[in-house]
Amino acid sequence: MKRILLLSTAGALAAFASVTVQSQTPAASSEAGAVSADAALAEFFEAYDQAELEFSPLTKAFRGIRDEDYGTWGDFSDADAVAEQERRIAALDRMHAQFAEAGLSPDSRLSYRLFERVAERSSAAFEFRRNGYVFDQMNGAQSGLPAFLINIHRVSNMEEAEAYVSRLQGLGQAMDQLIIEAEAREANGVLPPDWVFPYIISDARNVISGAPFTEGDDAPLYADLQEKVNGLEISDEAKADLIARGRAALLESVGPAYERLIAMFERQQAGAPEQDGIWRFANGADYYAERLRYYTTTDLTADEIHRIGLEQVARIHGEMRAIMAQVGFEGTLQEFFVHLRNNDDMFHTSRENYLAEANAVIAAMRERLPEFFGTLPRADLVVRPVEAFREQSAGKAFYNAPTPDGSRPGIYYVNLYNLRDMSRTELEALAYHEGVPGHHLQRSLQVEGGEIPTFRRFGGFTAYNEGWGLYAEELGKEMGGYTDPYSDFGRLGMELWRAARLVVDTGIHHMRWSREEAIAYLQENTPNPEGDIRRAIERYIVYPGQATAYMIGKLKIMELRQRAMDTLGEDFDYRGFHDAVLAPGPVPLDILETQVDAWIASVQAEG
Repeated sequence: MKRILLLSTAGALAAFASVTVQSQTPAASSEAGAVSADAALAEFFEAYDQAELEFSPLTKAFRGIRDEDYGTWGDFSDADAVAEQERRIAALDRMHAQFAEAGLSPDSRLSYRLFERVAERSSAAFEFRRNGYVFDQMNGAQSGLPAFLINIHRVSNMEEAEAYVSRLQGLGQAMDQLIIEAEAREANGVLPPDWVFPYIISDARNVISGAPFTEGDDAPLYADLQEKVNGLEISDEAKADLIARGRAALLESVGPAYERLIAMFERQQAGAPEQDGIWRFANGADYYAERLRYYTTTDLTADEIHRIGLEQVARIHGEMRAIMAQVGFEGTLQEFFVHLRNNDDMFHTSRENYLAEANAVIAAMRERLPEFFGTLPRADLVVRPVEAFREQSAGKAFYNAPTPDGSRPGIYYVNLYNLRDMSRTELEALAYHEGVPGHHLQRSLQVEGGEIPTFRRFGGFTAYNEGWGLYAEELGKEMGGYTDPYSDFGRLGMELWRAARLVVDTGIHHMRWSREEAIAYLQENTPNPEGDIRRAIERYIVYPGQATAYMIGKLKIMELRQRAMDTLGEDFDYRGFHDAVLAPGPVPLDILETQVDAWIASVQAEG
């Protein structure tokens, strides 16, 4: 699909170029009213971001921007990925040519170093970009594009409704680009394992099941279109026209695209591999090493991460046995795991009850935040179940950040497809991780941090983001949560889950474990129900390395906090520490260490 370039693209790129020209002039710094180096660097980053935004209508929509290209999808081709990388490296070269790090303020130096790191990570990943699966049960347009239309594409007026219809009309062309890329990767031996295909075929069929495609209730996109259009204050004739044209787009563009997609899935399934790890790729070992560096922001090897996982599993098992004794259970830890899996009292009987309890836990934690955080988010948080069309394959919980303008709240999605996969013991820790003081607090502060460059406000480093989420689970105990011992056991279970991930992720992709071997390890070493375990292992298989970032990041944050407590003694303050961690936004773990050490030194200097 030819990229749609708007006039604003040229304007943004021109602005980016003008920053280049201005800051290349040495005499400018001595002229009256000259832009300072810090201001010029901020302008450089802003111009770069604005130029990049014009290549991604979807990124605009996630940020709440609805302008001329609101009805388009953008370019999903490999050529677009190549062009994006070339622009990023060109921007890095310009930054180095125009700005000397030594002449910048500390905040600007941090932005300078982070832009370098983002480009370095991107370059390392770019070499392996075609090793990723275009479609799998965790990621992929088969569910991602419908979820985008339902959850992100807002319709508050006639123009935005027209844009919705336009996106339905263009969905077929966008999907065809992704099919081409999936087939190109298939030719290079990059296919997900055979067990993935029933999931993605089911997801695809769910999108085109129901009216107007088949008999029965309205299909998800048709229902969403009607609900959004009928909510507008426009004439009945205009509503009917929009719905009719949307229906035609579903039948003429969306339906045929999904039939083509399903046909490709069914063909690929016949030749899909049985082996699970990416070690089977020609460059699999190098790819996995890159994935570990990318997600953990460290140089830890697979063997080192595996060892850390085993050590953490042993530690948490010891803490679990103490709670097991507290509740009076007689037997082994593994027998207690079985007891929890089979005890009906450990599970909710309805989705409504689960959601009500999750909301109550979050509301209670909100009241405690001022004692532990100096800066609090403005954005609201809502808890929603994962939509029916994708709940069979989606993860157990995830979070979507709010828009900077407040038009969309932070959303904590919880997967309630099978309540027996969602233990009551874990509800509190999961709410702290995804909600407050976890992702919602951290991500909201990040997007609301207008004083930092845009690439930092909307970027991320998994070890930081997910490390914070896991840290927030333990912090919840220090903030007064987990008064029930079973809930506290659930907290340890969640931490154990992340420790065991280090073992099974490296086991699958480095040590060549099978899916069943990895499942057996979690069944033996965690209290999670079988469905939860199976779904998790399937996630790690198609998302190599990502799951290792949680525990690695959390351990670093805990290490830094203990360092601050030991160094500062009575002068240690939770609010100051948390502000020091959160204020810069996501950073690699080595830079986080530098930031916290600087905060410790500043507190000492003030004392």
